Amino acid sequence: MVIDTIDNLSKYVGLNPLFADVVAFLKANDLSKMEEGKHPIQGTDLFVNVTTAKGRAKEAAVLETHIDMIDIQIPLDTEETFGYTPLCDLPDYEYNAEKDITKYGDTMAQTYFTVKPGQMVIFFPQDGHAPCISDKPAIKKAIFKVKV
Repeated sequence: MVIDTIDNLSKYVGLNPLFADVVAFLKANDLSKMEEGKHPIQGTDLFVNVTTAKGRAKEAAVLETHIDMIDIQIPLDTEETFGYTPLCDLPDYEYNAEKDITKYGDTMAQTYFTVKPGQMVIFFPQDGHAPCISDKPAIKKAIFKVKV
């Protein structure tokens, strides 16, 4: 997992060859002005979902992991809190290959952190994360999905 400012994303391009395309996309596009929905960048290997997610309490947030994709999550209009538990500490749950997601039911995260607009968090397959924790009713955010 990486937590940093969006301006520093270029420092992480060595972690995945598609990260350079994310940096280029961010330079060419204003995420806050993009229409909601899925925006392809490199076919199914790299795309961004711009969405408004419902804010939820820590107790209602569900931990998830992905095998095939890395998440780069960026809150756009308000801060967002995430739960975190490393995959190695999570119980076995059924993986949905079609949606590339494992959801961990009522398992609570080990730790929590908050990301503000202008910041980002990168979740790798080994990072269990519970998104959308907020006392606000909605969080506008961008989620880049990057092929591992």
